[in-house]
Amino acid sequence: MTALTRADLPGAARLVVKVGSSSISGESAWRIPVLVEALAAAHARGTEIVLVSSGAIATGIPFLQLDARPTDLATQQAAAAVGQNLLIYRYQEALRPHGIVAGQVLLTTGDLEHPTSRSNARRAMERMLGLRVLPIVNENDTVATQEIRFGDNDRLGALVAQLTGADALVLLSDVESLYTRPPSDPAAEPLDVVAAGADLSGLEFGASVVNGVGTGGAATKVSAARLAAASGIGVLVTSADLVGEALSGASIGTWFEPAV
Repeated sequence: MTALTRADLPGAARLVVKVGSSSISGESAWRIPVLVEALAAAHARGTEIVLVSSGAIATGIPFLQLDARPTDLATQQAAAAVGQNLLIYRYQEALRPHGIVAGQVLLTTGDLEHPTSRSNARRAMERMLGLRVLPIVNENDTVATQEIRFGDNDRLGALVAQLTGADALVLLSDVESLYTRPPSDPAAEPLDVVAAGADLSGLEFGASVVNGVGTGGAATKVSAARLAAASGIGVLVTSADLVGEALSGASIGTWFEPAV
């Protein structure tokens, strides 16, 4: 049943959780077992979990002995090919003590736009969930080009939530909640609940940013949250460090009410 409030998250039948590169790659790789611990607890309650995880390129960079994120497409694709393998390995190692098997799902925009491939992706993930496998979804950076990219994995998370008929979407970021203005602004105030269809034109979320390891920003999360909420899926935006509390229904982060 669709989660109408944060408090409904512990009882959700199916959740999509999205985590960004900066939260689980490089010096933040230690957070993978912490994230997995929270996902495993929800899985043990009977909740079906789909994880949308960025981080392939960022994870691959040090293994290619690169000093920074590559700017040319071919090197990005090479880093993604190396990093995706390592990323899935790290997740599976963290999941192993919980007796959970991970399954890799790599998607491009074409996979979700074409009816046949979209149906195939949905069927595969439904079967994985039925087998109690935890699908780990990422953009297929090894073959994606600028013209066929999702743009960011926040949007991919929203589209996967729609594809799988999730009860809620949890977008994990580097801050506890969204704010009315950039957090560095003294006038910024945290947003608690965003009503379905609310006018947000007077708020300043900032443009998408590209940091050292990934793309994203508050604006992309707002856009993805509005996309999912408009289709009847409640969305929580909060910090990756608070994932355990988030999945337990704690009153944290910014909740986007689903359209009903």
